[in-house]
Amino acid sequence: MPREFWWLWTSTLVNRLGGFVATFMALYLTLERGHSASYAGLVAALHGLGGVVSSLVAGVLTDRLGRRPTMLVAQVSTALSVALLGFMTHPVAIAAVAFLVGASMNASRPAVQAMMADIVRPEDRVRAFSLNYWAINLGFAVSAMAAGFIAQYSYLAGFLGEAVMTLTCAILVFVKLPESRPERSAQEQGAEDAVSLVTVLRDGRFMGVVGLSFLAALVFQQGAVGLPVAMGREGFSPADYGLVIAVNGVLIVALQIPVTRFIEHRDAGRLLTLSTLLAGYGFGLTAFAGSVGVFALTVCVWTLAEIINAPTQTSLVVRLSPVHGRGRYQGMYTLSWAVAAMVAPLMSGVVLDRWGAAWLWGACAVIGTVAAGGYWLLVRGLGEESRTTPAATGSVPPAPEPAVEPATPRPDGEREQDALRKAV
Repeated sequence: MPREFWWLWTSTLVNRLGGFVATFMALYLTLERGHSASYAGLVAALHGLGGVVSSLVAGVLTDRLGRRPTMLVAQVSTALSVALLGFMTHPVAIAAVAFLVGASMNASRPAVQAMMADIVRPEDRVRAFSLNYWAINLGFAVSAMAAGFIAQYSYLAGFLGEAVMTLTCAILVFVKLPESRPERSAQEQGAEDAVSLVTVLRDGRFMGVVGLSFLAALVFQQGAVGLPVAMGREGFSPADYGLVIAVNGVLIVALQIPVTRFIEHRDAGRLLTLSTLLAGYGFGLTAFAGSVGVFALTVCVWTLAEIINAPTQTSLVVRLSPVHGRGRYQGMYTLSWAVAAMVAPLMSGVVLDRWGAAWLWGACAVIGTVAAGGYWLLVRGLGEESRTTPAATGSVPPAPEPAVEPATPRPDGEREQDALRKAV
């Protein structure tokens, strides 16, 4: 991997080491502030709505202004808004600042993913996105355990800690990462101008992938919004939830790289079908959990789904995106997760309040099954097709291999020396 990739990887790790808001917002609102699950779902939905608003704007800015400026503005804004959120006490103020946090936090994702696609060769992208996802979860595993204990003493310390780490990430990007947006000729500038959000919306196969990504994200989001509330209602502490959800990060750190080696060159449709099935039924099994150990076992199931899904899905989006429209395409893909982040807490809050946790986990199993069927119909065989299509990868066709000259007879002594050299 190029040096720039590792600096980007490091910035991701630093950012995730400070992760607190997304993990403990639901517990903060229900346990610390005494609000209902429905209110916690509303605030989380506003956080997601901020991401919806910023996803498309950030995608356009990534293509027009560049990857680096978009990342810097997003990360500085995130640091300031997260720090402000820690001091809010009025329900309306909390909801409003949560919206700002969601908008600023989500704005850097299209830029990060586009920069990674710029600096890494097409054949290395699945591995690159896996390594980046590994960094996300390495930071998450450490921060979840630490923040779980911090939350028992001071939620404000958690908010301020995330703000400091995000600001550190912005400084790292400013000092170490150059702009990676490809140089454009006049013809390419015209091609970029032709790639608008309408172009993305008319791309039927890509929008199908975006829709299925939304369903998968709706399930995965329950680890951060439905699971902590359900565990809190059953009498488990924030530290218990921190330990359970840390299993997710620890497993990804342990398994992401070896699993990636196994899946790197396999069909994307089959991998995405398998992963969404595992996700749906992994969360479905949570209905039978009654102890920290059993909760941790269910996390193991859907974590394996996450390990397979994340790099496969992100790499697939890059394959389907034109080079000079990567920001817009990544913005639309990010939108699917942002909308899921808005809908998932509303869904979990209403279902938990009205029908209970068992219905929520059953709904996850149904959604996972529907998404798996959609991937099977839409994406099967796409892995090989996209690898052989230059337009899909955004790269030029590979140069033909040089013709092999016929071998000429050589003396036995030279053949023995060659054999010895090969053996060595």
